[in-house]
Amino acid sequence: MGSPRITGLSWGRLETERGTFKDAKLYPGGAREWDWNETGTRHEPGIQPADVEELLECGAEVVVLGRGFHGRLGVCEETLRLLRERGVEVYAERTEEAVRRYNELAPAGRAGALIHSTC
Repeated sequence: MGSPRITGLSWGRLETERGTFKDAKLYPGGAREWDWNETGTRHEPGIQPADVEELLECGAEVVVLGRGFHGRLGVCEETLRLLRERGVEVYAERTEEAVRRYNELAPAGRAGALIHSTC
């Protein structure tokens, strides 16, 4: 089961093969809305280790973190450390670049992503 491709992107809207979301978690075999309230994520300090755990549990071997169109969403150093310690390749980029990179990686079937579709 592969990672779902992103088919459209605009401010506040991310279209995938598995549905349309404002912010999304994408992983091998699925996708769902990324609800920041589940882990207490805020723009600062940013993406929490708990935000990426589900991606790893679903088999992601490479993770793309979309930091918003203007790069305002931070990434906690603990999150990067967790991914590196587990041998997971990680990219943290502005949303448009993150979507491009994720779509390049998705056909291999082991990609995961957190994509923020605003700021």
